[in-house]
Amino acid sequence: MKSSANASSAPSSGSRMTAAWAALDARERRLVGGAVVVVVVALLWWLALAPALSTLRAAGPQRQALEMQAQQMQRLQAEAETLKAMPKLGQSDALRALETAVRQRLGNGGQLNVVGDRANITLKDVSAAALAEYLADARANARAAPVEARLSRVPGAAPGTPARWNGTLSLSLPQP
Repeated sequence: MKSSANASSAPSSGSRMTAAWAALDARERRLVGGAVVVVVVALLWWLALAPALSTLRAAGPQRQALEMQAQQMQRLQAEAETLKAMPKLGQSDALRALETAVRQRLGNGGQLNVVGDRANITLKDVSAAALAEYLADARANARAAPVEARLSRVPGAAPGTPARWNGTLSLSLPQP
């Protein structure tokens, strides 16, 4: 019973703060009030405004990146629709188109070998530009899609010169 009597007779923290506030003179009250306002404004800035402004600043570049991705996806969609709209090729026509592309784009750097429904191209010292052109031709003219690539960069290329590649490339041929 003593503990409950002591608790009820002890001044509450609110009354102690009120007493401490009343004990301050007017100048000290203004200073304490100003400090409280500064702390509240700082907390408001830190918790509410700063994250919102950060998000707002990041929104512009994110929107531009998303627009670029959307444009790229639209280009790929248009390319896919163009390829789908093209008439189907037989395997012999596709092989002729691949052979022509190997001769024109890769020259002596490419050798074509056909096994079933796969065309395997062995590359030797082929430039990156020629390889890219060949792959574009193979996709557009022969309707062949890359399935596997095992490429390694040719060692010893001088810095600043275009990359050259060795390796093998497997393409799937269209099914009749």
